[in-house]
Amino acid sequence: MITLPIYNIQAEQVDSVNLEPKIFDGRINYGPMYQAVVMYRANKRKGLASTKTRGEVSGGGSKPWRQKGTGRARVGSIRSPLWRSGGVVFGPHPRSYCYTLPKKIKLQALRSSLNAKLVEKAITVLDKIEISQPKTKEIIKILSRFKDLSAQGKRKKSLLFLLDHIDEKINLATHNLNYIDICLATEANAYQILKAKELILTRQALSQLIKRLNSNKTTKLKATKKID
Repeated sequence: MITLPIYNIQAEQVDSVNLEPKIFDGRINYGPMYQAVVMYRANKRKGLASTKTRGEVSGGGSKPWRQKGTGRARVGSIRSPLWRSGGVVFGPHPRSYCYTLPKKIKLQALRSSLNAKLVEKAITVLDKIEISQPKTKEIIKILSRFKDLSAQGKRKKSLLFLLDHIDEKINLATHNLNYIDICLATEANAYQILKAKELILTRQALSQLIKRLNSNKTTKLKATKKID
């Protein structure tokens, strides 16, 4: 069983938590992770690329020259795809790239991404995150107390805060820090976790993540009992 220390915002260890071995077993399944990352990145695409066909390009209403007797090839419109400024054949049009994966695959990807961060020793558990004022300096002050989380140099580590609830003060305090992302533990996905260099989560957020990863097993057991 893997044990992680729990710190307060003063960077002092106040407790420890035993991770569930069925979830945090150190195994990384790259197949579901790859499928999940491709899906989440595809869903972020806007799909606004657009071209005009020969029926949408302006002009070309009249035949450029008569059909026979000129010695040239017959042409019906100056907006033919063979002509300059003509229409585009098989060009891109606005479309949606969104699709989804089965819930089981997404949960496997989430479990593997957490194990990947665990292997990298990039998980920090805090008892709770509280600030007195919605100021950026308050968040920087907390991060500076942790050696691995302190922002140094021009290229700063990307951090992901997983919280059990969104605090408006923390949301405003991190608004100007482009290397920090905030997400609820009930809504986090594998792509967000893998993209961040360090994962910071509260004690309650960790319990919500474990409950979320165990929900699929509970549903299967209930379904089995009903069938029997």
